[in-house]
Amino acid sequence: MFAAKHLIQSVLIVAFCVTPLMAADSFHVHIAPQGDAKRPLPLKVDVSVPKGFADVDVVQLTAKGIDPIIAQLTKPGLGNENPDPLARELHFVLPAALIGPQRDLTVKIPELEESLTVYQFQDEPGKHKDLLFGDRPVMRYMYEAVDTSTEDRRHETMKVYHHLFDPKGENLLTKGPGGLFQHHRGIFYGFNRISYEQDGEKKSADVWHCNKGESQVHEKFVREEAGPVMARQVVKIDWNGKDGKTFATELRQMTVYHVEGVQIVDFTSELLAKADNLKVDGDPQHAGFQFRATQHVPDKTANETYYVRPDGKGEPGKFRNWPANKEHVDLDFNAMSFVAFGQRYTCCYLDSPENPKPARFSERNYGRFGSYFATDVSQAEPLQLHYRLWLQPGELGVEQIQQLREDFVAPPKVTVEVEEKS
Repeated sequence: MFAAKHLIQSVLIVAFCVTPLMAADSFHVHIAPQGDAKRPLPLKVDVSVPKGFADVDVVQLTAKGIDPIIAQLTKPGLGNENPDPLARELHFVLPAALIGPQRDLTVKIPELEESLTVYQFQDEPGKHKDLLFGDRPVMRYMYEAVDTSTEDRRHETMKVYHHLFDPKGENLLTKGPGGLFQHHRGIFYGFNRISYEQDGEKKSADVWHCNKGESQVHEKFVREEAGPVMARQVVKIDWNGKDGKTFATELRQMTVYHVEGVQIVDFTSELLAKADNLKVDGDPQHAGFQFRATQHVPDKTANETYYVRPDGKGEPGKFRNWPANKEHVDLDFNAMSFVAFGQRYTCCYLDSPENPKPARFSERNYGRFGSYFATDVSQAEPLQLHYRLWLQPGELGVEQIQQLREDFVAPPKVTVEVEEKS
């Protein structure tokens, strides 16, 4: 037994404070039973690490009878406030083959004989920044400054968004400017019915279409972390009105986990009002957090698109929208199965119960889906959101997607145990 222990209960997206610990060359994580469903399980564990881990990014999880698991330590992310200088997030993926009973793992600083494949960011200055795993493209942040030289260029650059590549890195699975409904782009967040007061005037804005001078403008890269398990990018974005003045600022965090053959993206946002009485609102087609598939879908395969909802699998080419479908609200998840470049993919949209409700969902066979809500945004406290996208080749059923959603919002409890040394 250890001479002294600190037991810390840690679950996803929960921050806490603990007393800094004395030097140690290892600590331990105990993962509660994970059920019978076999799937890779991304886990984020909040921990105050021993001092010997203060400058460590990559660690190794070991236990008798299993291959070592590479894990990664990062600073706390958005919404995870902890003043402890040793506060970290421990990120790792429990392989599907290990899912089942309680797992007791030792966390050590590894002595690696071979180099690891890691995420890396690659910038095309002033245009876009790519995230790669090794040399495989994963995600692309489109952040070009608004160009008003022509109307076409303004439409191309009026808002920021993220592209997602297929799991092999061969094709973009999301849509950019042009094509059918060019205001729908990639992985995007915004609202088309915004009201606020600024300079003694009542104003309105639409940062979805941006047709009257509005824009979402990249302000700066706040933080980037990349390693063998995950990568994270935090950017600051100004939401600007018709007059060009900023009425809100957003910190947008994109966290990507490495699972072979799967794309996992956690979207986290903090939106802070810079004007009085700010309210964000919209309609199911042009507001909230949404995913738009590549133009290949409307051009060639829209009739093959179907949706998987908590009540079952839908028919190809058919779709639901609130309010015509009044039950299409506050879904735990929605999933779009679509065909692009000769391959069927399923993209799971996983909502958090902490996000504002009611969440009104929308779908289209051409490859756009998501949800929106209406809420006030304060100048004192940001509007915080958290979603997960899970995209993989092939088809997924209701039970599989429900399990992915549970993994996201209520993962197995993890206990962190650290031995003090004198």
